[in-house]
Amino acid sequence: MKVILLENVRKIGSIGEIIDVKRGFARNYLISKKKALFASKENIKEVEKIRQELNKKDQDKKKEAKLIHEKIKNKLYEIKKLSTENKELYGSVKPTEISKVLEETDQVKINPSLIQPSKEIKSIGNFDVLINLHSEVQTQIVIKTVAEEEQK
Repeated sequence: MKVILLENVRKIGSIGEIIDVKRGFARNYLISKKKALFASKENIKEVEKIRQELNKKDQDKKKEAKLIHEKIKNKLYEIKKLSTENKELYGSVKPTEISKVLEETDQVKINPSLIQPSKEIKSIGNFDVLINLHSEVQTQIVIKTVAEEEQK
């Protein structure tokens, strides 16, 4: 299925590009998230008209992503979780929890879908986490899990 991209999408293409993707990916992700339009003659003409506007929006998003990157890069965030004696966590630390910690600590709102732990956080220790802020801007933070003392 041919679609026209309305924003830069990592590993897919850039604004205004006409690409061929699988029907399900186009319908369920690109078109539903307003990242692309079906490539009809009318839509191609429409995207040509608004291309500068889309590029400006993308540059603004990139600038915002760089500001967030500067604010949080290589920072260490602590998360307290209940754990067993052998340093295993009850449950694991999910991207939604990491997102909440970032918001509480640095007032930075990051969608949990952009947060990628290098491996599942299921024990006590330090873990690298990659955050995709923009198709061209990524940052790295460290999540430190510590044992939460049980209330008696």
